[in-house]
Amino acid sequence: MNRRLLAGALLAGAFATLALLSLVWTPAPLEQLDIAARLQAPSAAHWLGTDHLGRDVLSLLMRGAATSLGVASLAVALGALVGVPLGLWAAARAGWLDELLMRGNDIVFAFPPLLLAVLLTTALGPGAVSAILAVGVFNIPVFARVARGLALPLWQREFVLAARMAGKGRGRISREHVLPNVAGGLVVQLSLQLSLALLAETGLSYIGLGTQPPQPSWGRMLADAQTLTALSPTLALFPGLAVALAVLAFHLLADGLREWFDPHREVR
Repeated sequence: MNRRLLAGALLAGAFATLALLSLVWTPAPLEQLDIAARLQAPSAAHWLGTDHLGRDVLSLLMRGAATSLGVASLAVALGALVGVPLGLWAAARAGWLDELLMRGNDIVFAFPPLLLAVLLTTALGPGAVSAILAVGVFNIPVFARVARGLALPLWQREFVLAARMAGKGRGRISREHVLPNVAGGLVVQLSLQLSLALLAETGLSYIGLGTQPPQPSWGRMLADAQTLTALSPTLALFPGLAVALAVLAFHLLADGLREWFDPHREVR
């Protein structure tokens, strides 16, 4: 295993562990407010200090990981579950249907991803579900384009031509012969999209269109800390560092997976 893959896997695994752990335990109850202990510096009682309401920052950071990573993961899963079949279908059918799908993708790509997410969440109303749908919608054409690009050359390969001569339909060939050969490239893209989806979720929560209070999220924590930086610099430091490290983890994971998988390895 190469070092980038190992580092990315360890970092991503650490965040996933903290997120899952927060669902059953946090150092302090999330609903516990202690105004008298507000904006405390890191100490033995509160390892990362307290926020403007006296809540334990470490507890908020752990539950925020569950929220932010959960929204990002569901959004990417939505994009992959819809986009990959569309891309494989376009590669199998070709012709005007393929062209129509690609032009639709071009229309979506004409909008900056975060702007499109803001427009959709504004129309749907703020909330975690709206953020999942908004970020997921942009991921659909990404996965469709990647799946199509990886699958198109395979339709000219001998093992696919042999499958067609054996009487297999295009759908079966896509499922049994094409998909296994493009899986490596799709996994790499999945890791990259997770980092972008995490940034999008953080941005939406920061401007109040993503996860809503009292549910913690990293973007919400950054928004709450922006006016308190002079009083408590660490209040913005820890969620910002968490976002940066999580994005770095997924990028390292993608780079490592790109070397680990050979997207053009034939699985007959």
